[in-house]
Amino acid sequence: MSDLGLQSLSSIFYWAGIFIAFFSSFLIFGKSKKVTADYVLAIWFMIIGMHLIFFVLFRGDGYLNFPSLIGFEIPFPFMHGPMLYLYILCVTNHSGRKIWLLHWFPVLLIYIALAQFLLLSPEDRAAVYQNKGKGYETLSEVIKILMILSGILYVGLSLLAVTRYRKEISDQYSNTEKINLNWVYYLIIGIALIWIAVMIRNNILIFSMVVLFILVAAYFGISWVGILDYSEVKTEGAIEKITVENNPEVPKYEKTFAGEEAIQDIYNKLVIQMEKEKLYKDPELNLNYVAKLLGVHPNILSQTINFVENRNFYDYINRQRIEEFKRIAVLPENGKFTILSLAFESGFNSKTSFNRNFKKYMNCSPREFLKSQSISME
Repeated sequence: MSDLGLQSLSSIFYWAGIFIAFFSSFLIFGKSKKVTADYVLAIWFMIIGMHLIFFVLFRGDGYLNFPSLIGFEIPFPFMHGPMLYLYILCVTNHSGRKIWLLHWFPVLLIYIALAQFLLLSPEDRAAVYQNKGKGYETLSEVIKILMILSGILYVGLSLLAVTRYRKEISDQYSNTEKINLNWVYYLIIGIALIWIAVMIRNNILIFSMVVLFILVAAYFGISWVGILDYSEVKTEGAIEKITVENNPEVPKYEKTFAGEEAIQDIYNKLVIQMEKEKLYKDPELNLNYVAKLLGVHPNILSQTINFVENRNFYDYINRQRIEEFKRIAVLPENGKFTILSLAFESGFNSKTSFNRNFKKYMNCSPREFLKSQSISME
């Protein structure tokens, strides 16, 4: 295929990406029930679409046809990191999104740094581009370095936000199988690959990957119905704090530690409820429900489990479920049931969760455990 044919084919590819970016944005804006994350994603798609338009128009010597636009495309790479981070903060319900405007200061600073260049006539700006940035070499190199640092920073911040979210849901829920974080990982990995292409400084590779990123992001972004509305189950209101001075044994709760006596009392009540009501058998059991049952604040209950058991709510409840499975699996009358049915009876909601937690606490598979007890079960 001739160079002209390849160029035409690539142009179609890029314009298709632009169309998908804007069309996806309109589809998201048209959703009947929109959340903050939807608005952020829709705006981000529009920014990506505009960035792609600049790239297509400026390919080769195309900038000579649009000299009045020259320079305004330079800060666009600094917009994608903040948009990714803000989107992840929204879907994981982190309050940090309230100060998201601070993350746009670099974009503003880049435009300010470019002010002198942007105030040149379109013809003079075109001449600078034709001469490989002559007169602005230092500024160009600084912007390229800052661009790479921006990518690394926001990929890191995004991963940190997801990691923090995983910890929060483990502190709140006894089953996390329905909380799918794959989508946000796809986004982060996609952006990370694009930034690697930026480091290589191959524009064709960069924007080809951007188009592929749009395809994947549009599919998941439009069909995405939410990871988990953590705020719905998060108890509102200030925690009643009981300060204990100079207590080196509880550094994690230095300012909110309820006191060992109070902690032990709450833990005893928790044990009684677990033994009496077998709360762990509820697959949807969460920290707030148990806290309400015990008449304590969720933060205090979480603190109790961490202090006494040295584990979070998720691990504590699933350990109870494992013990329940071990108890009922050895009963002769349960020999007619399958391993999975007894796992469900113990409170697990999936085979994957059961096997993973069993191996974690018992260092063997359920089948190996049953074999050690001379029990045969499907």
